[in-house]
Amino acid sequence: MPARVLAAPMLLGLMALSLAACATAPTPAAPPAKVTYTGTPQEQWVQGQKAYEAWSAARPGWKVTETGLQYRRAKAAKSSAPKPTVESTVTIHYVGQFIDGREFDSSRARGQPATFPLGRLIKGWQEGVPMMRVGETWQFVIPSDIAYGDRDRAPIPPGSTLLFEIELIGIGGE
Repeated sequence: MPARVLAAPMLLGLMALSLAACATAPTPAAPPAKVTYTGTPQEQWVQGQKAYEAWSAARPGWKVTETGLQYRRAKAAKSSAPKPTVESTVTIHYVGQFIDGREFDSSRARGQPATFPLGRLIKGWQEGVPMMRVGETWQFVIPSDIAYGDRDRAPIPPGSTLLFEIELIGIGGE
């Protein structure tokens, strides 16, 4: 049989499959509702941060604690790996960003992990890092209330929701 005779039914079959796929494809999600900000520039900033937190909390795979801390494990470790406590000194790599993706601090950019007494860090870290095991990497969305709150910690403006990716390297200055 000539190739043209075989190609026509095959082409029709492919077209039918394509149409069937279009007919059963899920309807795209509606775009997010437009957010109207009011008040002073600082009040509008805070409203934008809260809108991001609400959007972020609904993302698949993310969990939210009672304090509003949002987290997801990006890289797991063995279940036998130790976890720190709030009293621990931890060695970590981290990248801190604003909700628009601008980086404000990074041990990775400096090429050197950081070692901190966990109890001296922001409440979001004190809550989140003890959930991690050594060797894990987690991502956190930390609302202003458990970050720096209304304090101006240049380059971090008051009322900022902060995003962190944290890799727990060791406990006790290891």
